[in-house]
Amino acid sequence: MESVIETPSAERVEPKPRIGLAWQILIGLVIGIAVGVVLNRFPQARETVVGGFLQPAGEIFIRLIKMVVVPIVFTSMVIGIAGVGDGRALGRIGLKTLIYFEVVTTIAIVLGLVLGNVLQPGVGTDMSQLGHTDISRFAQTSQQTQGHHGFMSLLLGIIPDNIISSMGRGDLLPVIFFAVLFGLGLQSVPAEYRKPVLATFKGIGDAMFKVTGMVMRYAPIGVCALIAVTVASFGFGSLLPLVKLVAVTYLAIVLFAVFVLGVTARLFGFRILTLLKVIKDELVIAFSTCSSATVLPQLMKKMEDFGVPKSIATFVVPTGYTFNLDGASIYLGIGTLFVAQLYGVHLGLQEQVVLILTMVVTSKGAAGVPGFMFVILLTTLASAGLPLEGLAFIAGVDRIMDMGRTALNVVGNALAPLVIAKWEGQYDAEKGRAYLASLDA
Repeated sequence: MESVIETPSAERVEPKPRIGLAWQILIGLVIGIAVGVVLNRFPQARETVVGGFLQPAGEIFIRLIKMVVVPIVFTSMVIGIAGVGDGRALGRIGLKTLIYFEVVTTIAIVLGLVLGNVLQPGVGTDMSQLGHTDISRFAQTSQQTQGHHGFMSLLLGIIPDNIISSMGRGDLLPVIFFAVLFGLGLQSVPAEYRKPVLATFKGIGDAMFKVTGMVMRYAPIGVCALIAVTVASFGFGSLLPLVKLVAVTYLAIVLFAVFVLGVTARLFGFRILTLLKVIKDELVIAFSTCSSATVLPQLMKKMEDFGVPKSIATFVVPTGYTFNLDGASIYLGIGTLFVAQLYGVHLGLQEQVVLILTMVVTSKGAAGVPGFMFVILLTTLASAGLPLEGLAFIAGVDRIMDMGRTALNVVGNALAPLVIAKWEGQYDAEKGRAYLASLDA
């Protein structure tokens, strides 16, 4: 009897399940908090570990992201603007964008003042229990950057005298301005010259997005290090005297996200929960790093994948990083009233209306200034005649509140291109549905 030898078929090797980036970052966040809590209890080890390892490890991530932001913003904007078709279309998009930003940030400022008046976070706070931080360096920065707080000075700050220097400093406003002019100029040259330039820029942009993908592999480590530094430096005990201020700030952030951004999204046919699902990775990174710039490249790409035309996504998102800081706008009102209440200074309706007008101007164009939130608050306190020393009491816990402010900024700047695209009648709903389906797959 002839034996039959069966050749075993090659076994199918199933790919090992990978942990998604969002879960990796969340794991890093939890580990970082745990490490920070331990280090906070051991001051001697804290100084060595934080200064020798954690702080540099976190700074590496911030620098890696800043390294790719300017090339991506510039190349993407030039490609997008050159594809708009004409300058009038770009002007219309720009006008609608600025109107939308101004309305939303003004609502944020008013909401912060309303909650500050109703909940009064500074009333009953014992100043003797508050930590005190030296704000002389912030005051010096404020004096050096006063040019950022007038309309004409803001206009001058947009126009670069040396675009290479602006790119080197990472100043997005001058880069955006130059990219717009360059894109418009590129539209007007003959096609045989325009096409190779656009192809080159597209190649550079695509390569930089690949580089961003490489950088994001380091994100869990960077997030772990940055959150560990925050918890180790301040601990949870430092929150206790100012828990009311922190609670009011986060309440304002949640209310704004649900009722202002949520309602706005519904009016234009979107759901805020769906948007949060799309940008969940970026939210975790922004929350833990307190830097919205760390997610700018990914945000532009995701909004484009979600159905926003490239010409709109690449213009609205970077512009929003200067003109659409919802979280910062909310905190301006709350922080100013907190200092006033701390010192028993009453600000009437007339004074608060003037404050709103002041904040509308001061909240624009200062995002590139180191410690810009303190610079803006110092300027606002000075304009209201409030003691500048009051800001020193909240400087120690500002990082905790900055995490929420930054996350809200990202949500606002993700919704903005969707709104403008729908307003312009250019949103690709079919592409958006396909992208959502790919997330569920």
